Amino acid sequence: MNKTRPVTLQSLARQLGLNVSTVSRVLNGSADDARGAAAPDTVKRIRALAAELQYQTNPHAASLKTRRSRTIGVLVPRLSDMVLATIYEGIDEAAAEHGYLTFVSNTQDVPDKQRKLIEMALARRVDGLILGDAHSGLAGAPSNPLLDELAQRDVPFVLVSRHADSHCAVTCDDVEGGRLAAEHLLAMGHRRIAIMMGEPFASTGRDRSEGFLRLCAQHGVQIPPHWRIESPFDTDAGRVLGARLLDTPDRPTAIFAVNDFLAVGVMGAARDHGLEAGRDVAIVGYNDTPLAGALPIGLTTIHSPMHQMGRLGLELLLQKLAGGQPASQRLAPSLVVRGSSDRRIPG
Repeated sequence: MNKTRPVTLQSLARQLGLNVSTVSRVLNGSADDARGAAAPDTVKRIRALAAELQYQTNPHAASLKTRRSRTIGVLVPRLSDMVLATIYEGIDEAAAEHGYLTFVSNTQDVPDKQRKLIEMALARRVDGLILGDAHSGLAGAPSNPLLDELAQRDVPFVLVSRHADSHCAVTCDDVEGGRLAAEHLLAMGHRRIAIMMGEPFASTGRDRSEGFLRLCAQHGVQIPPHWRIESPFDTDAGRVLGARLLDTPDRPTAIFAVNDFLAVGVMGAARDHGLEAGRDVAIVGYNDTPLAGALPIGLTTIHSPMHQMGRLGLELLLQKLAGGQPASQRLAPSLVVRGSSDRRIPG
């Protein structure tokens, strides 16, 4: 019984009447490689025949020729975080469109683990890194030295979700997002407001808190120190610290949590205390994860374009791989009002 001979670049080139290197650049290279290799009609013809004959790229052979693995390493604090998972989906989707494979590692936001996983990825010859776990210091304080080391070693990388120093990053405009949250709560008549600020090493929580506190101050609303709470970003922290805020007779009438998970925890704490979000205490989150709109009482939140953030992070990394120096990008947030905060309190 005769076996079908595998389709090769050489056999495709013969049928198409083209040079093997042209066919290789179209099928094994990036989108820019394909555009530079042949006219658009020729590119379509090459890809159509390759699809018809079920040509399979040999990634190992391609990497030996280009000295690139066509692999991107992605580091996040934890993939169980719906925000980071959505960003990663955008990264992976865009990478596949450009012929790249991605893999993701969880660092738990631990610096030693970040360093170890980065070195492991580089040892496997990744072409570049996308980092969603950047640490940065407060104003005037040193940031994560690992990022500076990577830059000095000419390792191509892009930050997503968080920013640090002048390193290339794709983020939401979180200062503006915090301002939108404050504007909403102030417009609903709230003056006794608490804020759950997240971890101090994450630019996301710091920027959101900055925008929120600045607008409150401009309207003469001073949030006391004991109502400015730093915490992990998870639901358990929201529930524990939310209970502490609500278990007093002079509790706040509104709480802004710098991500949806914290806010969901606060909603659970309110329920445990016989209070209803939206009626007894206004609660606002951040990111607009799918969970926010699926709760029995919908969560008012700031929408962050997470999927777009991932796609754009990959695009900027490809620009770096091509020798470019792309500028950081900030994407616009928007307010999504739901039942957890849509009642005006008496003036």
